[in-house]
Amino acid sequence: MSVTVRVPAKVNVQLAVGPLRPDGFHDLANVFLAVGLYDVVTVTPADELRVTCSGPDADKVPLDDSNLAARAALALARRHGRDANVHIHIDKDIPVAGGMAGGSADGAGALVACDALWGTGASREELLEICAELGSDVPFSLVGGAALGRGRGELLTPLETGGIFHWVFAVADGGLSTPAVYAECDRLRADTDVPAPEPSAALTAALSAGDAAALAATMSNDLQAAAVSLRPSLAATLDAGTRAGALAAMVSGSGPTTAFLVAGEAEAEKVADALRDSGTCRAVRVTSGPAPGATVLRG
Repeated sequence: MSVTVRVPAKVNVQLAVGPLRPDGFHDLANVFLAVGLYDVVTVTPADELRVTCSGPDADKVPLDDSNLAARAALALARRHGRDANVHIHIDKDIPVAGGMAGGSADGAGALVACDALWGTGASREELLEICAELGSDVPFSLVGGAALGRGRGELLTPLETGGIFHWVFAVADGGLSTPAVYAECDRLRADTDVPAPEPSAALTAALSAGDAAALAATMSNDLQAAAVSLRPSLAATLDAGTRAGALAAMVSGSGPTTAFLVAGEAEAEKVADALRDSGTCRAVRVTSGPAPGATVLRG
């Protein structure tokens, strides 16, 4: 008996970052869109908790209890008074440490899979509560679609989407540490009065209308300057995609993956080819969103 769950990557079409809080976090207005790049998480009964991983950059994924999938299994087991004796296998397709919530997706996937395997019958509210304990992006990996995240990003309000949005993602060499990017953001803004983060009404209207051009005109990421400061080569990648005809180009989340919104499938292939030829990135992925959240495939 095993359970297999598919979980999507995300792009932040708006990431507004407030001032540093006393607890070390930042208040966010974080508009998530799930996209069709997926990790697949399979859990099987075992004598002890074990994590394995396959796929691109699998060697960069931690296989100990720091892995969010392992932490998810342990958290659910503790709540229900049982041992987390499962083998968790992650078939990785979301870029690792790329600002697309791959680790968060694995946490949400393992949580849903363990709940189904063990028959714990956890409510949606309980699952989301555990997700929020695991990390700021994990609740959205469970929910998928499009949503506004407030607080650290974990307090979600679903958003309507009126159509399909087409994306090209350029995967950079190596990763970027999310805490390091936030610290650099704080450093760059040290002498400015940082306002409380608010979602863009024009952006949420563009999502609702399915209007890619309007979405492109309103997308923003307060972490982009920090990511480019830490990894200056990202500027060349952003420029290559823009010159190839992308409607908008930006760093995805804390980076270093860069995201390019395009008008349709033909435009996506044109931008993807240009990025491959530019020599400014390691790999290029073409997909679309919104995509569904954590979904049980087998079990």
